[in-house]
Amino acid sequence: MSGQSEVTTWIAKELSWLSFNERVLQEAEDPEVPVIQRIRYLGIFSNNLDEFFRVRVADVRRLAAFSPPSKQDEYKALLEEIRQMVMKLQHRFDAVYQENLKELRRRKIYLVSERQLDETQTKFVREYFHSHIQQELVPIILDDANPIPELNDASIYLAIKLSSEQQTRFALLEIPTVRLDRFIRIPGRKGKHGKVLIALENMIRVCLPEVFRGIFPMGETAAYTLKLTRDADLELGEEVTHTFVEKMTQSLKRRKKGDPVRFVYDGAMPKDLLEYLVKRLGLGRLDSMIPGGRYHNSKDFMSFPNLGPAYLDNKHLPVIPVPAIDQAENILSCLREQDILLHYPYHSFNYLTDLLKTAAIDPAVKTIKASLYRVASNSHVVDALLNAVANHKEVTVVVELQARFDEAANIALSQRLTDGGVNVILGVPGLKVHSKLISIVRQEGSVQKYYSHIGTGNFNEKTAKVYTDFSLLTYDQALGDEVAKVFDFIAYNYKRHEFKHLGVSPLNSRERLLGLVETEIRNAKKGRECGITLKCNNLVDRELIDKLYKASSVGVPVRLIVRGMCSLVPGVKGLSDNIEAISIVDGFLEHPRVYIFRNAGEPRYFISSADLMTRNIDFRVEVTCPVYSKTLQHTLQSIIDLQWADNVKARILDASQSNVFKPRKKSAARIRSQLLTHKFLSTGKLPRMAKLEYRPRLKPKPVKVKVKTKTKK
Repeated sequence: MSGQSEVTTWIAKELSWLSFNERVLQEAEDPEVPVIQRIRYLGIFSNNLDEFFRVRVADVRRLAAFSPPSKQDEYKALLEEIRQMVMKLQHRFDAVYQENLKELRRRKIYLVSERQLDETQTKFVREYFHSHIQQELVPIILDDANPIPELNDASIYLAIKLSSEQQTRFALLEIPTVRLDRFIRIPGRKGKHGKVLIALENMIRVCLPEVFRGIFPMGETAAYTLKLTRDADLELGEEVTHTFVEKMTQSLKRRKKGDPVRFVYDGAMPKDLLEYLVKRLGLGRLDSMIPGGRYHNSKDFMSFPNLGPAYLDNKHLPVIPVPAIDQAENILSCLREQDILLHYPYHSFNYLTDLLKTAAIDPAVKTIKASLYRVASNSHVVDALLNAVANHKEVTVVVELQARFDEAANIALSQRLTDGGVNVILGVPGLKVHSKLISIVRQEGSVQKYYSHIGTGNFNEKTAKVYTDFSLLTYDQALGDEVAKVFDFIAYNYKRHEFKHLGVSPLNSRERLLGLVETEIRNAKKGRECGITLKCNNLVDRELIDKLYKASSVGVPVRLIVRGMCSLVPGVKGLSDNIEAISIVDGFLEHPRVYIFRNAGEPRYFISSADLMTRNIDFRVEVTCPVYSKTLQHTLQSIIDLQWADNVKARILDASQSNVFKPRKKSAARIRSQLLTHKFLSTGKLPRMAKLEYRPRLKPKPVKVKVKTKTKK
């Protein structure tokens, strides 16, 4: 082609997201992963897919319906590509599910259907049905004269066909998994060893005639599972006023009536029942109708019980103490001596709640401010903030009511805080407050001093046990002053503060990020040390990606560790030769954002609440914070080095989205970064591994590239 090549330089974020979910499915396929955890990965895969349809597919569907005619075909084609990828993944899911059931059977753990029960087990199931299940069931008899009630898209349903000599009736029955466990242990077969589980819907199938309490004459009865996924978009006005809670409440009600975007059903469902449901539910040509197996809502596998020995599940890693805090008089006195970087779940989230509880009872503490996006249902963080009010502190809390799928919980939270005397701020008009900040003001002599928290994850005890995240606790007064200014911007968003240290979306994050990349470009051109490492959940912002392509083209080595969506394509000759990208999926969900710039031999380190997405950079309140402590910089660099060296759970991101595992030489030691991070934080020791090198590279000879851009939004 005489110097020209046709390549992809942009991957649609929806397709990249499906590639991420394939990496989750790979974990469910991996025989080295303990079998109970493999089953739970099936649940994570299914839960992810639910949200994908509720949010991302719903968005593309709207674009396909309402874009200008010249663009509609692009989005329709993207919808079809999504459907095809989902179907392939679903087939793999079904095969993995069957293989994992076989593995459970080898371990004498059985998940049985109603067809496999012996007489004793059937008797137990019938007794259990009448004592625990029947009172929870509310069947809906379908008829043409009345609309089908709105279906809950968090639930699964049995579509039931009741046949008698007189007529055929159809009914729907919601499976009450909110009130009852999905998987219930029953006695084993008589004379057989083993532990037996049955799904709740199969217990109902055993007693299907009793569901209808003898009202209808019945010949044959049959039940088929289905699941409906709805558009999760909330229509909200821009103004945040005293009526905002009412608007959010109404929007949540509208969500329950959102347009269907996916209909998954048992492939064995009779044609007459399927056609009736499709017609009555108003499913159209832009909706994904996906035939599947007998079981849906596999997200319930996330809580699948381990009935066998402990080794069938992931090994529990002990929490690592932080001696600097433990040996100090209290956590505030510790911070006066040094900055602390907590890394969850390796460190305990209790250190964070201890900070708030200590501040709540310290007579010298005057004010506490915090931003809450998602909190645990019984939050010790909230308890500490309410305790601070009881101890006569002035407490201000920013509650983000638009935290997707936590809106109802945050409405209740805001009311509880208000009732407890907390000054509650309900976000910023037109922006989501996604920053993870705490500002504590303490009177010390004649001056007031700041104690601050800047983090990458939510103030949530539950997720802090399974998400990796960073919390920076600091007495740095310059940082503390700017954290206080962020809270002032949230309260009075017409004010414009200067930020020398923090990157604050939507005020200066884009300018700051692009400027940092541009500095590395200048260093490369001057032959100075240069290099960029970005660890994030998602990289899809077009302007930043183009800037990274520019950096690569002049010789800047760029290393990307991206858990989820990555629209950038590494390795394109003449464009991204110097960009490498990996994704790590392991027992903990990788959630931190860490940005490192070599800066001519004086590296700059940042942690951030913001992903590299346009919405985070321009349309949310986010904070990116420099880490100035040399000790903490070493800790961050060591953790990133471990991740880059991972040759067990790291996949290579490339144009083909093949998700191949990073190759490991036979003689090379196994580097599983999450386990070795735990060891490093416990002992300070790192394994032998190749360090990340940041040398200026020769500018590659440019190649003319004919860009073939995939659909993007």
